[in-house]
Amino acid sequence: MSTAENIKRHWLAELNLGFEYDGRRTILSERKHVGPLIIQKPFYPEGEVCHVYLIHPPGGIVGGDELNLNVKVKKNAHSLITTPAATKFYSGNNFQAKQVQNIYVESNGSAEWLPQETIFFSGCEASTKTNIQLEDDAKFIGWEIVCLGRPASNEEFDQGYCRQTIEVWRNKKPLVIERSLLQGSDELLSAIWGMQNFVVMGTMIVTDANKDVLNIVREKIESLQLNDNKIRISSTLINDVLICRALANQAEIARESFISIWKSLRPDIMQRQAVAPRIWYT
Repeated sequence: MSTAENIKRHWLAELNLGFEYDGRRTILSERKHVGPLIIQKPFYPEGEVCHVYLIHPPGGIVGGDELNLNVKVKKNAHSLITTPAATKFYSGNNFQAKQVQNIYVESNGSAEWLPQETIFFSGCEASTKTNIQLEDDAKFIGWEIVCLGRPASNEEFDQGYCRQTIEVWRNKKPLVIERSLLQGSDELLSAIWGMQNFVVMGTMIVTDANKDVLNIVREKIESLQLNDNKIRISSTLINDVLICRALANQAEIARESFISIWKSLRPDIMQRQAVAPRIWYT
């Protein structure tokens, strides 16, 4: 197959979403897409907050595919975006697969980016980037959970690579810039200073945090890790940004731990009790 023919087989998809507060609740004011990246409809399990589920109909991403999500949350609006299932990057074909999320939040807006895990199959060549731009007092809670290979099927991540970038900015000044490169069979995956043979890595970022929130989270982490050698979680506060990191041997364990932490801190950060998207339990 020629290069030109192969390129035609790739999925190039883009989804633009806009959220606006209409005085009663947050509405989906813009929805435009090209290619297979969509949402079905907004949900309102907690009244004012708009929940949406990001859907990629092909069910997986292969070399050469490129997915772009652009989100704008306007003043006073509050959106929560999640996914109905894990995102999967399959073995590459000498083309890099890319996924980019750009989320812009205006003053007094709130955004929650809570996707399920991303699975990188052995042999994939993948690049992901999540870029958060905040104005003034905009708020953000979000996480990224990476699973290397398919441990349940005894398939190790012994080939390929995944590059991951997470950036959070406020008024064009950096709050968090994270870059990682995970390569198949690299020493990092097993080293005591690296992933320690855990196959799942998670990063959770929360803005507008303080020492009281940090203490709440650390108490929760202590209970999650009690008598459990399947996960390691840490937390730190840098100015007003809380960062939690997790290593686990199953994606479900990392995801449920992050959900538990989210439930404990959301009332302080968003002034709302946590209402989990129904899709997480269906």
